[in-house]
Amino acid sequence: MTPGEIALLIFAIAFLALVLFIGMFLMRATQSLKVITSDVDVIVHSSNEILANANTLLNDVNGKVKTIDPTFQAMADLSVTVSQLNASVQNVTNRFSSSKMAASAGASGMAAAAAQTVAKSAVKRFKKRNKKNRDQA
Repeated sequence: MTPGEIALLIFAIAFLALVLFIGMFLMRATQSLKVITSDVDVIVHSSNEILANANTLLNDVNGKVKTIDPTFQAMADLSVTVSQLNASVQNVTNRFSSSKMAASAGASGMAAAAAQTVAKSAVKRFKKRNKKNRDQA
């Protein structure tokens, strides 16, 4: 055998070894990708279930919020009515206390009667508004 043939034989053996190592590397890479793909599929399936549960929970919460919205609106209306009642009572009290009738004994009775009338009016207005809100809901 000539030195050229020996060199060619060594090169062929080295090339064969290189091809075998590359083949083994590609086989391992393929197996790893199969495992990764199956893991990703499991994760996607689990995340879809979680998203479906989150959507169901969100719809439930939205329904419950719609149920209690009229209650909060009624409380807001009551707050406004109570504020108006306080202002009316304060106005009536100031009016009677600053007048000459405040010196007489009947002034406090008149202020109480006026405050009671204002309070009854405010409660009637609140009940009417609350009933209207319930009928609309």
